[in-house]
Amino acid sequence: MIQLRDFSLVRNAVLVFLATLAVSLLAVSLSMWQLRQARFDEAAQLLERDGARSRLAHAESEKEEIRLYQPQFVELRRRGLVGMERRLDWVEAIRQIQEQRRLLPLTYEIEVQQPYRLETALPTGDYALLGSRMALHMDLLHELDLLNFLADLRLAGTFAVQDCSIRRAAAAASPIAGAVAPTLNADCTLNWLTLTPAPAAPARGAAL
Repeated sequence: MIQLRDFSLVRNAVLVFLATLAVSLLAVSLSMWQLRQARFDEAAQLLERDGARSRLAHAESEKEEIRLYQPQFVELRRRGLVGMERRLDWVEAIRQIQEQRRLLPLTYEIEVQQPYRLETALPTGDYALLGSRMALHMDLLHELDLLNFLADLRLAGTFAVQDCSIRRAAAAASPIAGAVAPTLNADCTLNWLTLTPAPAAPARGAAL
């Protein structure tokens, strides 16, 4: 064993060893910290790269969808399904069809526009599907009057027939001379459909 009196002979060497050991441990710790930091930076860069690739793929997908569906969207807008409600166009179309087809008198009433739900869920994106219910009463000479009227009316917009009933017309008590008496009466409920931009959701924390 090294005696205390002999320690002075190796003291400098021990101090140099301890200093070297401390510097080595510090260097190893610094190297490990740098390695962990480099791995963290690499992971962050990989996430950023994957995010950029995902955004690029999403943008390319949207461009392809726009290219595929834009003609259909333009056609739906031309037909009045997409955009603001065209109630005046519907009224004018009904008047013109009645005149051109020389139909017997008809009456109708269009209710206030409301959200419309389909039996099967339909993805509408940033648009809301709305419906305006119309109660229609028609005097008919035969069933084709109703069928032709509905076929012509589809050119003025998009609607769904909710229900329709046809019954024999009651005999008039005192028919007007020269007037054509209806043989049938029809009562139908239609829902005029419109896709309008959905209102933006209020920001969180916004005052109501």
